[in-house]
Amino acid sequence: MSRSIIAILRGVTPGEVDAIAHQILGAGIDMIEVPLNSPDPIESIAILAKSIGDQALVGAGTVLDVAQVDAVKAVGGRLIVSPNCDAAVIAHSAALGLESWPGVFTPTEAFAAIKAGATGLKLFPGDLAGPAGLKAMRAVLPKDCPVYAVGGAGPENFATWAAAGASGFGIGSAIYKPGMGAADVRSRADTIVAAYDEAMT
Repeated sequence: MSRSIIAILRGVTPGEVDAIAHQILGAGIDMIEVPLNSPDPIESIAILAKSIGDQALVGAGTVLDVAQVDAVKAVGGRLIVSPNCDAAVIAHSAALGLESWPGVFTPTEAFAAIKAGATGLKLFPGDLAGPAGLKAMRAVLPKDCPVYAVGGAGPENFATWAAAGASGFGIGSAIYKPGMGAADVRSRADTIVAAYDEAMT
């Protein structure tokens, strides 16, 4: 079963990323992003693309320009996640056949992202918009456009977000914090998957 969860490994290092990613994949999450403000992120993405690229969608977060998109693509990354709505980044990612998940907060940004070719939308920061904000946006967005809540979404409120129209979630510190061991990450990922399955089925 594929779950609509992106695991965000902010701060992960190349030396630990493979073991951590395998635990996340083992828990049932098959989308993993390494934010570009992590240590040596392109090296980590290259490791993941080679190790689990046939089983998981791996790529980068905090992607801000087209040169970064090219760098991710060059090492085998297939996922481009941004905190903002940059039409050039979205269009370039789409042209290269990569998934593009830009950050949006308003209907204006959402429709601009869709027009540029976004795969789906990342409502960010989710805790600022809240489920009520998502519900209001859902009234005007295309029904088939996936929207992931990122920031403020977790096991304790997946059901509330789902009721408001969330298609999935980006999960950061609830899965991984810098310095955390692979076993701890697995325990957290298992908890998140169980809560997700309960809320979304």
